[in-house]
Amino acid sequence: MLRAGNALRFTPDEIEAFQKLGLDFDGARTTDDLESVLARWADTLNDECPDLLEKIAVEMAKAKGIPLPARLTRVR
Repeated sequence: MLRAGNALRFTPDEIEAFQKLGLDFDGARTTDDLESVLARWADTLNDECPDLLEKIAVEMAKAKGIPLPARLTRVR
């Protein structure tokens, strides 16, 4: 991804790699476009595979070394 201010550009290889994850960045040209794509992806994932979204959130929190927000705390 190349960024110049608020403008974004993705290479064809990046677009293809993101599509394998279910993300369609084709046509995303600004950070707002990127946020919109990510929000739609997270909403869809939450509707279809909430457990997978939870696992992603847990791993992201671990990688950043931060606790999960209360509404995302794991229940066993």
